[in-house]
Amino acid sequence: MSWKLTKTAPFIFVWLWSTGFIGAKYGLPYIEPFFMLSVRFSIVLIIFFISIQFFRANWLDRKSSLQQVFIGALIHGAYLAGIFFAIKEGVPAGLAAIIVGLQPIVTSIIGKFFLEQSLKPQQLIGLTLGFSGICLVILEKMNFQSEQVSLIGLFACIVSLLSISVGTILQKKMGAKVPLLTGSLYQYIGALLVVGLLTFNLESQHVTYTLQLYLAMAWLIIGLSIFAILLLLYMIREGEVAKVTSYFYLVPPVAVLQTWWLFDEKLGALAIFGGLLTVLGVVLVVKYQKQ
Repeated sequence: MSWKLTKTAPFIFVWLWSTGFIGAKYGLPYIEPFFMLSVRFSIVLIIFFISIQFFRANWLDRKSSLQQVFIGALIHGAYLAGIFFAIKEGVPAGLAAIIVGLQPIVTSIIGKFFLEQSLKPQQLIGLTLGFSGICLVILEKMNFQSEQVSLIGLFACIVSLLSISVGTILQKKMGAKVPLLTGSLYQYIGALLVVGLLTFNLESQHVTYTLQLYLAMAWLIIGLSIFAILLLLYMIREGEVAKVTSYFYLVPPVAVLQTWWLFDEKLGALAIFGGLLTVLGVVLVVKYQKQ
């Protein structure tokens, strides 16, 4: 059973993670972004608390719980908050995605120095191909109108990139033996602290209640914040950081296919070629993973 989950988890994760854009696009017209994240994380905390009681999962000691709170503030809170803030400040979504798309490279480089994980030449080529493929996919989606880009928005993108990269490394280093349910609970406490401070200082918490918003929130909570995150933490625990983060390269092509199907957005030759490069890059990273 464990072997089957290890083999199938990456593909399930990629599909789940790619639907985050779809859920956000459906829900954000009716709610402010930081408040949306605050509500989402609050409900997720309740679900994880009930799950811990039901499955009688072990609680963490004080040191481990504080570590997980800090990691969650990075992986969930600062990461998503940075992206949402950047887009709110006028940074094109494509440009923000390109910056955050550097995560597998940044994470792998950090992992090389702090976790002593070696990168083979084939893996470096794979990481480069993966990032190049992402750029091609996003470039086709970008609006090339000349406009001034917010510097604070660009800074927020960099904060988001560094947050998830450092958070992934810390989770691998400190959270290898942490129970997934209990660790996730503490991580979302940290995430809620971040977005809660942002929404109550920058937003009015106005909501227009619609069925579309309810459905979007339900999917973002169940599909993304619970199943996708549990799979991510499981993969980080079971595999090398370079291998796990390489799967993030598959998310943009899958998301483009979904928007083409659901929203009739254009899918041209450049995006298709970029998607193939991305897949090839991931294959190289995974195939030449150090056993």
